[in-house]
Amino acid sequence: MTETSAPGTTGTLPPLRPLPLIELAPQAFAAVHALHAAVEEAATTAGLEPLLLELVRLRCSQLNGCTYCVDLHTAAARKAGETDERLGLLAAWRESGPLFTPREYAALALAEAVTRLPDHAEGARAQREARAELSDPEAAFVAWAATVVNAYNRIAVTSRPVPAAEG
Repeated sequence: MTETSAPGTTGTLPPLRPLPLIELAPQAFAAVHALHAAVEEAATTAGLEPLLLELVRLRCSQLNGCTYCVDLHTAAARKAGETDERLGLLAAWRESGPLFTPREYAALALAEAVTRLPDHAEGARAQREARAELSDPEAAFVAWAATVVNAYNRIAVTSRPVPAAEG
């Protein structure tokens, strides 16, 4: 697919080169990585299961279209014991019936609300549902996990806008 230039101009734009965010600002990436480590430790202390966190990260990565992170978190979820059936249906988790637990539904709804930044009513509904199934610290760290993976997704997508096979 060829990118075209802005309306009112002629020709096509040159191929888009990845913007090397990590290489250009390693200290900023180190800070994101440190935030991830802090959230991971606090989430574990709060009682969140590693598999639930991977489902949250994977769903956010799916929403953000981050191929690298979808692959990474799919593998991590499998390693944590996730089934291929649930991984295959995660994108349609709301319609999957009893395949996901109420706790997982609540965490996924909150993660999606954090990722999509919906209107206030939808965000409040997701937060209420999460807090009905998760403790306040657990809900908070689901939101933090979604926030951190959203940052990683944006770094990866900006740094590598096309899958490696196409680049």
